[in-house]
Amino acid sequence: MAAPMIICETDTQVAEKLCAFVIAKANESIKANGSFYVGLSGGSLVKYLCNGLPQLDTDWKKWRIFFCDERHVPYNSDDCTYTPYKQGLVDKVGMLENNIFPINPNLSVEDSAKDYASKIRQHFPGNDLPRFDMLLLGMGPDGHTCSLFPGHKLLEEKVDIIAPISDSPKPPPARVTMTFPMINNCRYAVFASCGESKAEMVQRVLEGNESPPLPAAQVRPTNGELHWFLDKPAASKLKNKL
Repeated sequence: MAAPMIICETDTQVAEKLCAFVIAKANESIKANGSFYVGLSGGSLVKYLCNGLPQLDTDWKKWRIFFCDERHVPYNSDDCTYTPYKQGLVDKVGMLENNIFPINPNLSVEDSAKDYASKIRQHFPGNDLPRFDMLLLGMGPDGHTCSLFPGHKLLEEKVDIIAPISDSPKPPPARVTMTFPMINNCRYAVFASCGESKAEMVQRVLEGNESPPLPAAQVRPTNGELHWFLDKPAASKLKNKL
């Protein structure tokens, strides 16, 4: 079954629709379970979410923010994903600082991954796979998502929910990433992709039959939903725009 797609005229409209969707699902989760567990990614999503989410109504005290992947760099590095979200979202809405969970860059990348997995397990006790309410994902020009790259051995990871990577083909080389077992256990996996430069890869991920599939095409929630938010340029090569 094809993933639901929202196709907008502009990236501004994509951001608006995306943020409205996130808040709606957050409020549903808070009403049902008393919390909203979300994983965030970098790239364009930072701007979309930090500009749009603070304008909308939700109970920020009930949010728990983790990261789908993070570069293993200090918090003051331009490559850090945590800091722009801390300044542009958490501080802006008055969310408690201990409701957002960054990696510890002072540990080795291997120990940082183990530490991050432990933090997640504290919120999802037991032996079952942690089930995030939503993961907000990006897609790179090579079809990677999180820090899961085409042809990399981490695509085959079946046990660890968080893994270190020290040979990322995209700098910086050291990162900490969620793996597919946990990614595909989420309730909502959401991609946002804009711009004509993304059109070919969007078509390959959504309509291609490559073997093995590109990493972004391997995001297939087993008991959840996959959603794509696109602007018209990014969707321009799709044959099926339903």
